[in-house]
Amino acid sequence: MALCLAACASLSTDGSIVRAPRKLNQFELAGRLVAWESQSRHYVNLTWRHDGQRDEILLTTPLGQGLAELTRDARGARLLTADRKEIAADDWEGLAQRMLGIRLPLDDLPAWLSGQAPEQASGWRVEYLEYQSDAADALPTLIEATRGDIGLRLKVSEWIMAQ
Repeated sequence: MALCLAACASLSTDGSIVRAPRKLNQFELAGRLVAWESQSRHYVNLTWRHDGQRDEILLTTPLGQGLAELTRDARGARLLTADRKEIAADDWEGLAQRMLGIRLPLDDLPAWLSGQAPEQASGWRVEYLEYQSDAADALPTLIEATRGDIGLRLKVSEWIMAQ
């Protein structure tokens, strides 16, 4: 009986699942990212470790060759390329501005990953297309964010740790 009531509590009146995302203070994940602007698309694999004070992201080609390492901490954001070139900025969004000429909502990504992004966030439309399961607090496994002709699609293949 309790199991039945718990299952009903996570369904809305129309039968859809009511999500209750949890705030993630720490996580580690592995996945694939597609970024596009107009007709240009870029595909990378990534592993990301986040603990609130520090982020470490490793980007590799679809075949596993290292492309770049991104770090963010109290000292700022840094990108180290495969050829050992380092680019630094005060924060991730500033780093994206320096590298790409556009401010991406990178500081918002940890909240987006836990399913806590409003439908419109900083001018971006964020959609959660898949989750780990039907549980109300399941973590998203497919997230798409778009603004105009710019977009990001993250497919989380493994949540290694989420607290």
